[in-house]
Amino acid sequence: MAFTPDICIRGAGIVGRALALLLARERLSVALVDSPLASATPDVRAYSLNGAAMRLLQELRCWPDSPAVTPVHQMQVWGDKGGQLNFGAQAQGVGELNWIVDVPVLQERLAAAVSFQPLIRVVHEPVQAPLSVVCEGRASQTRTELRVDFDISAYSQHAVATRLLCAQPHAGMARQWFGWSTVAGLSEPQAHVLALLPLGGEGGHEVALVWSVHPLQAKALMALGAEDFAAELGLACGGALGQMRLSAERALWPLQLARAQRWIGPMPGNSKQAFALAGDAAHTIHPLAGQGLNVGLADVAELVRVIQAKEFWRPLHDLKLLRRYERARQADVQAMAWVTDGLQRLFAQPGTGWQSLRNWGMQGFDRSGPLKHWMTQQAMGQ
Repeated sequence: MAFTPDICIRGAGIVGRALALLLARERLSVALVDSPLASATPDVRAYSLNGAAMRLLQELRCWPDSPAVTPVHQMQVWGDKGGQLNFGAQAQGVGELNWIVDVPVLQERLAAAVSFQPLIRVVHEPVQAPLSVVCEGRASQTRTELRVDFDISAYSQHAVATRLLCAQPHAGMARQWFGWSTVAGLSEPQAHVLALLPLGGEGGHEVALVWSVHPLQAKALMALGAEDFAAELGLACGGALGQMRLSAERALWPLQLARAQRWIGPMPGNSKQAFALAGDAAHTIHPLAGQGLNVGLADVAELVRVIQAKEFWRPLHDLKLLRRYERARQADVQAMAWVTDGLQRLFAQPGTGWQSLRNWGMQGFDRSGPLKHWMTQQAMGQ
């Protein structure tokens, strides 16, 4: 007998698995399409998760244990001409600002939970269902097949990511620098954003690097030997954590701001089936604010909330129902995209006038009191 689930989720990453588990708790049967791609190198990613994301994963009993989760008690951001921002958990009346989570460990926890959930069936090809949710990431093939336009604004930056062991402990602090680099082959210096995120639990010495640089500089950094790369990084961050050495391979990907023109719609040729997009299949933003997965998990939470609250007589493919999800999430995602894109473009403006203006703004915001507190609470998912 053919398996006919209530919902088919296309994509078994963190967003797709979390959605499947939440839907199964609502007594909905789920087909989870998992098409794993072979990778030549280990996954070096680490995500910054806020309180809302943590609560969702704890509800699913998938929150990893230390040292795979590292609490961030403080964050410091340096501008390119003396500007500085300081965020502290104590000032916000909380124990942690956010948490840095090891991606492979989180994926393993979610996969294990899926394997024990009888209402979820892992499949390798999409199956027919009243509702299909596309969680395949920014390169989604299904989104292309559905002819959903994906508006992309490519940044002139690539992200270089890896992990490093440092001579000094990270002390639960996330560090970020906005600066400029001289790039071989280009006449003008290029803006970069460098972030060091604490790993390895409390008192750890390991950090995750996300270094957003011009594509030519990214190519040069990837070509350096491990010791030369660590030395170049040490110069860029002013030796903030002492001597560093690589503890993982390096990864590279292009950065972009992107958004699907529509997040829902009918499945072609079938009026009793519909689709919805979630996560990077619907939107991508610059990583400088560390909000990418937080936004994707907020999609998951909202879609489940809409389904929970639906009138009993509405089917899952009802477009009026799905528009509630689309309207709610598009507004929030657009606001976050505006903030991250605005910051990236502001710090990419050359010239001493722009430098003075943005660093003056950083200093003013750092002293703004209620405004800074409110913005921090929003980023924390409070």
